[in-house]
Amino acid sequence: MFTNTLKNNINFLEKKIRAIKDYPKKGIIYQDITPLLRDPLAFSLAIDLCCEQVDVDVDLIAAIDARGFILGSGIAYKTGKGIIPVRKINKLPYEVITEKYSLEYGYDQIELHTDSIESGQKIVLVDDVLATGGTTEAAIKLIDRLGGHISAIIFLLELTDLKGRKKIAKYADNIHSLIEL
Repeated sequence: MFTNTLKNNINFLEKKIRAIKDYPKKGIIYQDITPLLRDPLAFSLAIDLCCEQVDVDVDLIAAIDARGFILGSGIAYKTGKGIIPVRKINKLPYEVITEKYSLEYGYDQIELHTDSIESGQKIVLVDDVLATGGTTEAAIKLIDRLGGHISAIIFLLELTDLKGRKKIAKYADNIHSLIEL
């Protein structure tokens, strides 16, 4: 399915991710993307490959706190789109809507400014990792509540054993993961 060049590029990126056992708590294997971000060639390649999934008629890039901001900013810059931050609770200074979600090691909440999306705008949602899907599902709910339409959901990495796609199955045709582990 992939061309040899694309396979080689994905393999190159995959080698830049390191697994850290028992972080942030015992039993979790954390996939650390910081070596990929540190390498200018790998980071640039990851942004370029993500940008291939962004349609020209998209209005905004929504990036999930915190590593999603790094990827989302690069994608927004390269595609000439605006970016909106989907933040952890109590990090945005203006009026917000909030959504609670569960993740593989607990619970959290995210929020979005009430004026960040105009009804009908097409949104690309970006995050670094799709694990259990809780954070992404919560972000989708926020975008839906403001009248946005998800055009694509982009992840650098998907942890397939955690079956996060099930929570966002409605968008199955629009989910793009560069690397699947």
